[in-house]
Amino acid sequence: MKFSPLWQSGLMTSVGKLPTELDAGALALLLGTVEGDGQPLYRALSDALRRIIADGSIGAGNRLPPERALSAALGVSRVTVTSAYKALRGQGWAEAIHGAGTFVSIPVEETSWGTMMRSESPGVLDFVNAAPEASPFLAAAYAAALTTVNSALAGHGYAPSGTTALRTAIAARYTERGLPTTSDQIVVTSGAGDATHLAFETFARPGDRVLVEHPTYPGVVEALESAGALAVPVPLDASEPDAFVDDADRAARQSAPTLAYLMPDFSNPSGARMTAAGRRRLAATMARHGILTVVDEVAADLALDGMPMLEPFGVPTPGTATISIGSLSKSVWGGLRVGWVRSDRELVARMARTYARRQLSVSVLEQAVALHVLARYDDVLAARRTWLRGQRDLLVSHMRAELPEWTFRVPDGGLSLWCSLPDGITSDDVVRRAATRNLLLARGTRFGTGYAFDDRLRLPFTRPAAELGAAVRVLAETFSGAAGDGHPVEPAELVV
Repeated sequence: MKFSPLWQSGLMTSVGKLPTELDAGALALLLGTVEGDGQPLYRALSDALRRIIADGSIGAGNRLPPERALSAALGVSRVTVTSAYKALRGQGWAEAIHGAGTFVSIPVEETSWGTMMRSESPGVLDFVNAAPEASPFLAAAYAAALTTVNSALAGHGYAPSGTTALRTAIAARYTERGLPTTSDQIVVTSGAGDATHLAFETFARPGDRVLVEHPTYPGVVEALESAGALAVPVPLDASEPDAFVDDADRAARQSAPTLAYLMPDFSNPSGARMTAAGRRRLAATMARHGILTVVDEVAADLALDGMPMLEPFGVPTPGTATISIGSLSKSVWGGLRVGWVRSDRELVARMARTYARRQLSVSVLEQAVALHVLARYDDVLAARRTWLRGQRDLLVSHMRAELPEWTFRVPDGGLSLWCSLPDGITSDDVVRRAATRNLLLARGTRFGTGYAFDDRLRLPFTRPAAELGAAVRVLAETFSGAAGDGHPVEPAELVV
């Protein structure tokens, strides 16, 4: 399927959108030559239509040309167009209105709670979420917390910004890593996602531009949308992560972002890790442009091949405006809802005021558990790294044996493989067809803006060993041939 520039197609209006009535000839010119390339012709047409809908060339609510008119304009059978429209409707990208025609629409995903309920159903393989099982040290931490929390029961139970004991323990970890920190530079939050929302809620204003890695964590794009801010995507190549610095410098000069959200350690989903020299250059670049940088360090502790911990972002750049985000969700357990932000006192005070308006306190019991976990954190991390390294190597061996055409870089840390799909297969195809076999996956497009990364798929290695093998078998069996219609019900995606 080849595409013509929009300005050649005649479909663009003065505001860059298609008119309500789509002309079959102009749309055919935009689509170009329809070629199956190993898949059914109707599928190639529906994929092409879906892409130009997703990138905004065709707006929701516009009416697609009559089937007969588009088939004549493209030089294909009417059955091909009819089947393509049917596929679009099945995926939620079009809607038929009796007596009026077929209209463009945008798929509506299930709610987040619906996703989690479905992933807990018997026989379902949940590979949407890169979330490991609980640390073997966690049960003892809960038991210890129950004995020590008694002393707090006589009080009111609120700990704005977090208990002093936990904030002191978190601050000590930063100090050990070379970033002197005191307890008043920490705000405890209900997980890393809560911390990210807190940073954006405090410092992002509607219309602000925020520089982000591309690909990036889906929750960040969603958080920016809720704040009314605009993501400025900058390409990140896991095989050459330090090249990001020059691209970020260029984007900062062109777009003048006020904030940046970065994952210098084992970025989700690519697994990229910047070198010490690269992160120093990046910190200096952000400081030079006056950009407030939000640094997600959730995976920083998850180096899997004996690599040393690197200094926190911004250490060698005095005065750098940086907000560091941490959490125990990946190193300990997602069910332990304890995260935090770390910054200078002025920025922390502003975030503390924002947080107090929204939530008076994170659970005191959860904070007590986190304190006990941190007391043995080196042992916790050693066990987690050993387990994740075995999981990663097992998934890699399954992939190389059963899906040799799927390519990926073996990450030095983190929680997942970022796979490139073979030609002719899209992540949308994979997600829909895998769902028919009770394998839940996240579309590659969830990790970018627009319709980027439909040729990519994230495969977490955090599920039990037997499930890793079962998931790869499902993919190998499902994609031994050409992509088909898949499942009529779209699996929801709460991606972590």
